Amino acid sequence: MDSLKEIQRRAAERHGGARALELRLSRPKSRAALRRIPDDRYLAAMTRAVFQAGFVWRVVAAKWDGFEEAFRGFGPAKIARFSDTKLRDLGADARIIRNPQKIHATRDNARWLVALAKQHGSASRFFADWPADDIVSLWEVMKRDGSRLGGFSGQFFLRHMGVDTPMLTGDVLAVLRGQGIVEQKNPTSKKALRAIQDAFNTWRAESGRSLSEISRILACSNGEVYDPDGF
Repeated sequence: MDSLKEIQRRAAERHGGARALELRLSRPKSRAALRRIPDDRYLAAMTRAVFQAGFVWRVVAAKWDGFEEAFRGFGPAKIARFSDTKLRDLGADARIIRNPQKIHATRDNARWLVALAKQHGSASRFFADWPADDIVSLWEVMKRDGSRLGGFSGQFFLRHMGVDTPMLTGDVLAVLRGQGIVEQKNPTSKKALRAIQDAFNTWRAESGRSLSEISRILACSNGEVYDPDGF
């Protein structure tokens, strides 16, 4: 496996030098900053990630003010109490994208966040305190306990919130395959995800960089970097 220093050198060559590369890197928020984010923003980000999956992102962006209105600011306790009738009404609400399954997912995720808040004091503390050296286990938890938060949607949600996480984009996965870390085009097994975590932990120990920075360096070393930050 190549050192991150070597991979970073290749990335800098492709993207205008070391200084230009640094400007492309994504840096996570501190634990303290993550804890200060209200739980409604976590639910809003989850919902946006879910609705953007398999859809034209600019359409979701254009309707987002309507989403905020229709879902009453995304307060988890409020959304968790939405009745089936209310969800059916939202399915006919022109302010949002009328996808019944994804609308139901918002209530499911609100109920999960309420449960996390009861257990941890706030859902924000749960995400803030998760150890970066085992982030793939958080991916598994989101896939298991959340709704439609597996795979890229869950990673996108975490990255947007500022939680330190890799993004398994096509470029990142191409580098991981080239380094012999995984073989599959879309690795999803626990064994493969653990191998990815171990590789990122090695690069993190070598460089002192965050998982988010390492992920972006890998992407830049392979091709044009996809920017998942912000909406």
